[in-house]
Amino acid sequence: MQEPSICVFCGSRKGDQPAYTALAEIVGRGLAERGASVVYGGGDLGLMGTVSNAAVDAGGRVIGIIPGFLDALEVENPRITRCITTTSMFDRKQGMFDLSDGFLVLPGGLGTLDELLEVITWRQLGQLDKPLVLLAENGYWQPFIALIDHVIAHEFASESARDLYTSVETPEAAFAALGLGD
Repeated sequence: MQEPSICVFCGSRKGDQPAYTALAEIVGRGLAERGASVVYGGGDLGLMGTVSNAAVDAGGRVIGIIPGFLDALEVENPRITRCITTTSMFDRKQGMFDLSDGFLVLPGGLGTLDELLEVITWRQLGQLDKPLVLLAENGYWQPFIALIDHVIAHEFASESARDLYTSVETPEAAFAALGLGD
């Protein structure tokens, strides 16, 4: 059986709390220890670099996908198993979607939000049937979840929009929601 591949969306910055970096280390290591390949944005900075390096350090396989124009900004991680260079952000996301069996979202910025919303939209439209898990440790994703509730309350989405993702508070719960339980 082929090992599962989990795409991790997260920040190219470390954020304002050391807990985010610790979380990224736990996730990278935990995915590798569970035999899952990591698919991510290809960079060596911020939480992306932390996740990928933790997975590599734990003996995991890591595939980065980075648009050529971002290589200088996000600094491609030379330690990963494979790096795919694309011509656009759309091609990057398409590659991530194609290579992944599930999606795990850690704290991040606008790029992370873009990736998260695209997966939710593809799931809503029936173009993608793979699990999407928000790791909301310390409530990071609560404002996003509140926004989804706001959209539902104003009847721009149905109640079933809440079924397009799973929100959990611990890495262990995230691994279980992705089918990687111990």
